[in-house]
Amino acid sequence: MSKDKDDKDKAVEAKPKSKKKLIILLVAIVVALGGGGYGGYVMFAPKKVEAEPPPEPGLVVPLEAITVNLAEGHYLKVKLSLQATAEVKEELDGSKALDLAVDLFSNRSAAELSSNEERNRMKKELKEKVGEAYEGEVMDVYFTLFVIQ
Repeated sequence: MSKDKDDKDKAVEAKPKSKKKLIILLVAIVVALGGGGYGGYVMFAPKKVEAEPPPEPGLVVPLEAITVNLAEGHYLKVKLSLQATAEVKEELDGSKALDLAVDLFSNRSAAELSSNEERNRMKKELKEKVGEAYEGEVMDVYFTLFVIQ
């Protein structure tokens, strides 16, 4: 009977050890997966892209004033200046910018253009369109005259 008792004691001792081993093994797997997940995140995380420095300002090119027909018989007289980048070595032809301004402001209501918020929004839109039209040679657009009648 002592042999049976010894076998039972060994079986009882074997069970807790196997549970301990199982727990240790599971903890090791979880740590490894967690570390692998973090390592994968570090390896494949989006890289921080350094923003290009803004272009250096060059010449400011004043353009002729234009008159644009607004809605309800009103008119807008606007004069623009283009801020060229330093890389531009010759004076810009303002015809593209003036054409874009006519397209943007034509048939708008006087009330719409009288609001500072709307005027600033439209200036931002004009700046983007002019920047695209001049392929990055123009970095800003200034209103030097903006009269609604």
